[in-house]
Amino acid sequence: MRIFVTGATGFLGSYVVADLIEQGHDVAVLLRSGANSWRLSGKLDQLSVIGGTLDDLAGLANGLRSFGPHAVVHMAWRGVGSSDRNNKDQARNIVDAVELIDLAADAGATIFVGAGSQAEYGPYDRAIVESDPPRPTTLYGIAKLASCLMAERRCAERKLRFAWLRIFSIYGPKDNDSWLIPSMIRTLRANGHMALTGCEQRWGFLHARDAAAAVRLVLANPGAEGVYNLGSPEAPPLRHTVAQLRDLIGTGDLGFGEVPYRPDQVMVLAADVKRLEGLGWRPAVQLEQGLRETVAWSKTADAGDR
Repeated sequence: MRIFVTGATGFLGSYVVADLIEQGHDVAVLLRSGANSWRLSGKLDQLSVIGGTLDDLAGLANGLRSFGPHAVVHMAWRGVGSSDRNNKDQARNIVDAVELIDLAADAGATIFVGAGSQAEYGPYDRAIVESDPPRPTTLYGIAKLASCLMAERRCAERKLRFAWLRIFSIYGPKDNDSWLIPSMIRTLRANGHMALTGCEQRWGFLHARDAAAAVRLVLANPGAEGVYNLGSPEAPPLRHTVAQLRDLIGTGDLGFGEVPYRPDQVMVLAADVKRLEGLGWRPAVQLEQGLRETVAWSKTADAGDR
């Protein structure tokens, strides 16, 4: 299958690209001039590059038609950092998704898979199922939900199979430094003090390799349509996970309760993934194994191999 991927230089996007290549698919990626593509190191010579940006999707038309994708995986997003979650520019992402669908259809694609977010649901005090009413509390969540709804409608009009993966917490080597697990690893390895909330949340973490495998499965399954939760089927207490990480590193200390909970703090981040499991998907990476791997990678990266 020929697959075009946006957001390929991002954390999860790079895993998706690597997984698709390893499974024998022909992959093209959107890559802007000067982009930092370190996460794709060792893969760039195995894929096609379509130069351009989301700011000029029309400029990609010739390259995309030449590649002739069967499917598009849309993972690019403006403003994923915590400080950008309520930026009005989130609205631009909605237009990106809809215009990309038209571009894909014109290039001959018949499948569109989009990267959504658990933020579309808003806070719940239990595992979330796809039928739960969405109640987003940020512009990020609202924009993801609007993108989902508009993309679904546009795909129906343009005759593309549509699937939308609402992604929960993903972790692993090459993650963004600002997120919880990599920031903890960096602080604790320096024998520092990590200020935390009370960590009474129940929080599931899914390894990026397992998430990438789910994307591939949805692409390959002709019956995979609509919204799918993509997260860990297990959500242990966050205190257990961070203590486990501290024990693996062996240095630094944890300051439980030093950071107040936000007013909209999510206390249960758990995904009901039965719909995805119905396609034959199961996570393969146990949490302890994945944390060990991530800690080991951080040491290699600090040694200058990134």
